[in-house]
Amino acid sequence: MSLINKEVAPFKATAYHNGKFVPVSEQNFKGKWSVVVFYPADFTFVCPTELGDLADHYAEFQKLGAEVYGVSTDTHFTHKAWHDTSDTIAKVQYPLIGDPNHQLASFFEVLITEGDDHGLALRGTFVIDPEGRIKTIEVHDNGIGRDATETLRRLKAAQYIAAHPGEVCPAKWSEGAETLTPSLDLVGKI
Repeated sequence: MSLINKEVAPFKATAYHNGKFVPVSEQNFKGKWSVVVFYPADFTFVCPTELGDLADHYAEFQKLGAEVYGVSTDTHFTHKAWHDTSDTIAKVQYPLIGDPNHQLASFFEVLITEGDDHGLALRGTFVIDPEGRIKTIEVHDNGIGRDATETLRRLKAAQYIAAHPGEVCPAKWSEGAETLTPSLDLVGKI
């Protein structure tokens, strides 16, 4: 069964955010849009490029009323150490959630359960609506980095269809572009 439209299950975790350790739960994903970005591990190679890309676009996410959360199976202590030693990660202003007990990686179905990377998370990106329901999912091999501008596009599309029931966003839709209103009149005309 897909996670699309599923409400985030209850959880308790700790994040490193703005120089402090802060509690995080499913309640943080309610009342505003959220973007949850899983990555394999701190102190690695592709991960800082992705988190840095998100940091460079963080103001755009905030303008859209969305909070970004980075999540790995490391501890919040490891997140702090990485933040304190990496120039790229020092730019990160969004919460970095520690998931050493794998509760989030398991719920979001990104936990690697066998092989050399057992216990790490796949690269997974989830857009969550203000009711705490998952609206978009992107999961892929850990050797492939993501693009924050594509995540922004998907967030905008999810926000658009939430605000405009009955409309849908076609392929390559971008903010301001035409949408579609599914109807009998459109069948066979696209």
